[in-house]
Amino acid sequence: MKNLDEGSVTDKFNRGLRDLRVSVTDRCNFRCPYCMPAEIFGERYQFLPRADLLTFEEIVRVVTASVQLGVRKIRLTGGEPLVRSNIEQLVEMIASVKGIEDIAMTTNAYLLDGMADKLKRAGLHRVTVSLDSLDDEVFQQMNGRGFSTAKVLKGISAAKEAGFDVIKINAVVQKGVNEHTLLELVEWCRENNIVPRFIEYMDVGTLNGWKLDEVFSAAEIVSLINSEYPVEPAGPNYLGEVAKRYRFKDGNGEFGVISSVSQPFCGDCTRARLSPEGQFVTCLFAESGKDLRKLLRHGVDDRELSEEIASVWAVRDDKYSEDRSSMTVPRKKVEMYHIGG
Repeated sequence: MKNLDEGSVTDKFNRGLRDLRVSVTDRCNFRCPYCMPAEIFGERYQFLPRADLLTFEEIVRVVTASVQLGVRKIRLTGGEPLVRSNIEQLVEMIASVKGIEDIAMTTNAYLLDGMADKLKRAGLHRVTVSLDSLDDEVFQQMNGRGFSTAKVLKGISAAKEAGFDVIKINAVVQKGVNEHTLLELVEWCRENNIVPRFIEYMDVGTLNGWKLDEVFSAAEIVSLINSEYPVEPAGPNYLGEVAKRYRFKDGNGEFGVISSVSQPFCGDCTRARLSPEGQFVTCLFAESGKDLRKLLRHGVDDRELSEEIASVWAVRDDKYSEDRSSMTVPRKKVEMYHIGG
């Protein structure tokens, strides 16, 4: 760990803190089986009361404190971030924090049509849309609500019209569920100048009934795409990039694969996560986090807040994806809907 005044902090594997993913709500209008299965998150499920959520001002304090430690990129997640009222105000507040170079959002885009322009004007740089299939029947099955793709595609169009230059698609690929629709999504992305990223079905949380034999691996994804559209590897855009990039040999775009199951990428992970109620979490597969809300609401000053975050990161030794294969008993993990992907 470096001195706080030097503006950076490293963990036990010498990984710096560069990215903070902020989950602004645990609520979502979808019920994707791999994240928030409807049989568990039904009408009677008790989500966090509003008073327990971090306020926008509290989130910005954590962002500002994290900048002092090296954070330069913020991603807003959920749940579904667009169900948080006035989310564009939070974007504007974060955009005013000196040192933040990039603000992105991951959304299912169901509400994006009416929000895209406001988010762009507020200072949001990039949008990533979760869209597991263009096939309506498959998509309805995977969103757990029976929603068609129409509103999602309308939201993507609105984002393009608002001037977002970089729009990405995240598609979770689950064997026996949607891998047969993957090429259709690739073709649509190529036609619309959108970068798709295909994510191996992961054992995030403990509620999705994850099974290894339902993983359609990164190698299988690349092989399937290459069979129709020849590809070649492309280098990372930056250190710690989650997706392995491939470009189409005909020059018409690229795609990425996120392979946390078959090819873990813990070694250069620079990401931390902030849960809706203020838990600072150092790994997507973590069991728990550091309660920053309690500190914020008991008068901690800015420097003390930075020091608390630094102390958590300095002892970080997370590498769950690399250790998974040697575990004999699965451990309890924070749920993905709670801290974002």
